[in-house]
Amino acid sequence: MRLRIFIEPQQGASYDTQLAAAKATEDLGFDGFFRSDHFLKMGDVDGLPGPTDAWVTLAGLARETSHVRLGTLMTAATFRHPGPLAVAVAQVDRMSGGRVEFGFGAGWYEDEHTAYGIPFPASARERFDRYEEQLDVITGLWATPVGETFRYAGRHYRFSEGPALPKPQQAPRPPVLIGGTGRTRTPRLAAAHADEYNVPFASVEDTAAAFDRVRAAVKAAGRSEPMRYSAAQVVCCGRDDSEVERRAAAIGRAPEELRRNGLAGSPAQIVDKLGRFTEIGAERMYLQVLDLSDLDHLELIASQVSRQLQ
Repeated sequence: MRLRIFIEPQQGASYDTQLAAAKATEDLGFDGFFRSDHFLKMGDVDGLPGPTDAWVTLAGLARETSHVRLGTLMTAATFRHPGPLAVAVAQVDRMSGGRVEFGFGAGWYEDEHTAYGIPFPASARERFDRYEEQLDVITGLWATPVGETFRYAGRHYRFSEGPALPKPQQAPRPPVLIGGTGRTRTPRLAAAHADEYNVPFASVEDTAAAFDRVRAAVKAAGRSEPMRYSAAQVVCCGRDDSEVERRAAAIGRAPEELRRNGLAGSPAQIVDKLGRFTEIGAERMYLQVLDLSDLDHLELIASQVSRQLQ
């Protein structure tokens, strides 16, 4: 299993804070550095100094790192038009030398849309309809050969003679990640569009059930390309109980709750739970790190957890 670091900067993180975490992630040998795509804090935090745009941030990180993979969990389809979003992701992929991975979701957090004047479709059906068309459009733009134009006539988006430029550096495209635990539409969309399927913040048992639904959808679609399976879990690692308690307190969580609902405890305990995810087919784990001031946490995970997975 490969470990990736996943941050939530809307909770309060400047670009410089994110850069320090990304450089530590790279220097310590983690496989990737991913961030959420939100414009509004969640829960009882002040969120200062305010939100940062995911793709603007990743563009900066692309130029200030050299080999760590970079991406989103997940960019919201409600935030951007698919044409300019395809341009932005392709450009950041080129700026990074081909290290971008495109996590893409339908969008769900209504309050952040209201707070920033972003239209929010009233029904989940409409959000998913738009999301599905955006998947068609973005992957279609990237797949259109240079010198040809892109056309698309959907219910929500229409393209005529689009130049479908620029192209990403990765060919045929950056990996596309789709996540969630929807029982019908999510598996179908993952089978049609995704290179990786991710289950966030679920138990091992619920993650296994979600993986099985996507495997069934992949088989039903007659797909030949392999699918990667991954999960995301909050992490709180300590050399002893007092260190676990200190790190849990810093993020406003209780150690026992984190043990039930995430990856918490000693390095050996975390390795043991990661093994359970490996047994159900997870190839990557996105470790949600909520205290970006504690880079020693990353060093401990790299030296005492990652080392045991090799």
